[in-house]
Amino acid sequence: QVQLVESGGGLVQAGGSLRLSCAASGRTFSSAAMAWFRQGSGEEREFVAVMRWSGGSTYYADSVKGRFTMSGDKNTVYLQMNSLKPEDTAVYYCAAASYYSATYYHQTNEYNNWGQGTQVTVSS
Repeated sequence: QVQLVESGGGLVQAGGSLRLSCAASGRTFSSAAMAWFRQGSGEEREFVAVMRWSGGSTYYADSVKGRFTMSGDKNTVYLQMNSLKPEDTAVYYCAAASYYSATYYHQTNEYNNWGQGTQVTVSS
């Protein structure tokens, strides 16, 4: 098992920036990829970004491409969020997967470890 703890959320004005952190502990060596998802009020959890450890590939949802940057290693990952918009308001979750799927990395059921989430609120 991998334990994940997110931090760094908060309230920011539109156009501002935040950096989220996710600290991993436990069997981090077993992780093949880590990702960020988000869930707005009354909405389904959606994919934001993923980092695959083998090869170092990073992929982003179209809605955040060019504004968000994921970085880090198996112990800590970050999500730098710039040019924030009100529609970015959500609870942001960090997740870890034991196996990486090039086809299904954007699906929540590919990830077997989740953090508790951190709230990001962007005011207009």
